[in-house]
Amino acid sequence: MDIDALRTAHPDHWMRATALRTLALDGVNAANSGHSGMPMGMADVATVLYGKHLKFDARTPDWADRDRFILSAGHGSMLLYGLLYLCGDPEVTLEEVKNFRQLGAKTAGHPENFLLGGVEVTTGPLGQGIATSVGFAIAEEALRAQFGKKLVDHHTYVIAGDGCLMEGVSHEAIALAGRQKLEKLIVFWDNNNITIDGEVTLSDRTDQVQRFKACGWHVQEIDGHDPDSIDAAITAAKNAGRPSMIACKTHIAIGHAAQDTSKGHGALTDDAQLTAAKEAYGWPYGPFEIPTEVKSWWEEIGTRGADERKAWSERLASVSGRKQAEFARIHAGETPKKLSGVVRALKKQISETAPKVATRKSSQMVLEVINPVMPETIGGSADLTGSNNTLTADMGVFDETNRKGRYVYYGIREHGMAAAMNGMALHGGVKPYGGTFMCFTDYARPAMRLSALSKLPVVYVMTHDSIGLGEDGPTHQPVEHLAISRATPNTLVFRPADTVETAEAWELALTQTETPSVLSLTRQGVPTVRTEHKTRNLTSQGAYVLAEAEGKRQVILIATGSEVQLALSARERLQAQGIGTRVVSMPCMELFAAQDEQYRRKVLPAGAVRVAVEAGVQQGWDRWLTGERGKWNKAAFVGMTGFGASAPADQLYAHFGITDTAVVEAAQSLL
Repeated sequence: MDIDALRTAHPDHWMRATALRTLALDGVNAANSGHSGMPMGMADVATVLYGKHLKFDARTPDWADRDRFILSAGHGSMLLYGLLYLCGDPEVTLEEVKNFRQLGAKTAGHPENFLLGGVEVTTGPLGQGIATSVGFAIAEEALRAQFGKKLVDHHTYVIAGDGCLMEGVSHEAIALAGRQKLEKLIVFWDNNNITIDGEVTLSDRTDQVQRFKACGWHVQEIDGHDPDSIDAAITAAKNAGRPSMIACKTHIAIGHAAQDTSKGHGALTDDAQLTAAKEAYGWPYGPFEIPTEVKSWWEEIGTRGADERKAWSERLASVSGRKQAEFARIHAGETPKKLSGVVRALKKQISETAPKVATRKSSQMVLEVINPVMPETIGGSADLTGSNNTLTADMGVFDETNRKGRYVYYGIREHGMAAAMNGMALHGGVKPYGGTFMCFTDYARPAMRLSALSKLPVVYVMTHDSIGLGEDGPTHQPVEHLAISRATPNTLVFRPADTVETAEAWELALTQTETPSVLSLTRQGVPTVRTEHKTRNLTSQGAYVLAEAEGKRQVILIATGSEVQLALSARERLQAQGIGTRVVSMPCMELFAAQDEQYRRKVLPAGAVRVAVEAGVQQGWDRWLTGERGKWNKAAFVGMTGFGASAPADQLYAHFGITDTAVVEAAQSLL
């Protein structure tokens, strides 16, 4: 690579891009940690994108109609921090850049959306950024159809590396975006042929250009260091009428001794080599020093969008008051006032009619009253619509012929679906939910973890939640998945016992603003256990007394979901023997743990023996059995200790000993 030729061909551009390169070198060197090479290699692309195309206002990073920029190759975070600092983002000061990767700094090792307003997506796990971007593009299309181009008309730009494209989730995302013809999505592939282990060819021979073309994308191949080629490619991509991938041939760690090597991927901290690189760049400045004319140019880019944002604000003010209010409501994540009313009405109806239905069907019944009053919901399923019961009649199908549709057919792409829902939630203005089998949370897990880490109120509708699904057998029967979901911080896991609790769970899930929810729902029918209508949302307390002991309380039975009916049956048998038995329904452990000590003591007082029953593993139950005033020698768990089997559901419950008889015997053995 002839650095002198690049410097002389476009001297102004070179200095502006080199500001990004040197900030990356200095930041990583100061931290003695990080990844220098990708920011150095993609600085030219970023400079052209920000300088000539990106619609943004650095001082108003939450402007609803801004273009979104996603750094899928999140290890190169100094590129993003450099851009934010140079453009004048008030949160990213020079001091923050100098404190890269230090405790308490907003400039974390990988970009975190909850630390900086200018960071659209938490990235780092490779592939997640490009997969999440599909949700951004879906949300933009849906909102543009609803509110018109006057209010919604922006692009989503992504920088993805070789690692992002090797991750399996990238193919789910690329295929989904191609099928949906998401024309506002533009991906820059940092084609530098380097991974940590060495050249890409050590482990991969995929023709990425043909791969994207096969999925229906518009594709261009360019020199990623030529600003004219970059500019022309972006212009062409914006007019392609479908998602676009620009393959940018670049040199990782350009101009450094580690250029085009695996060493260039990581932290370049050798002082002599850093000095030599700056000399090659023609950069005679000290650490973190940016010449005034370069910083001024970048700051002008940062303020350039202010006029466009002001014009947008005027357009927003020109529409009807009702439309303005609705736009503000959905972008604030506020639920409509009608929500609580329709949920209460459904609860009353169910308590009176007491149907026996699977809670997956209960969920659909709830959605049938919620979706018409919440136009911001976008639902979907990973090819299990009829099983997850996630589609309601009012929604319409979202595709290239109907952007007003609110139901996405994701195909067999659980991971891609979950990542896309994260993107929708991050974009704002929509409330995404999506379904698959509870067992296949395994396929969605990395994106579900990022929902929690990124504080995104995504709703995961996970049906067929136990051995109760029957004949499909142990490959499909979740036993550990409730424990895994409950072990994830900042996640609400709901396992409702009937339609009433399901309605309450949905109301709570949709009113969250920073917490994802997992709805664990049955395949098999369950009776209505809440036959006395209560206006209050009892599920909001996490656990509550469903049936009180008659006489002296000696036993407390705690259950969730489909096993609540077993606890109630066991209670009847114990009461018949004169053993006072309370039944506690615990639809959400996390919400119960959040209640004050007085309420928890009221529900789970000391003294009585405790038996929990759930068709899953015991992990996660010990706090409620032996903690919270319980004792290890007065507690038992009735559930699964291994994997399931293939048979009808009722036979499986008997085979694995999850019965009212087992609950009764466990209680008796402790008395």
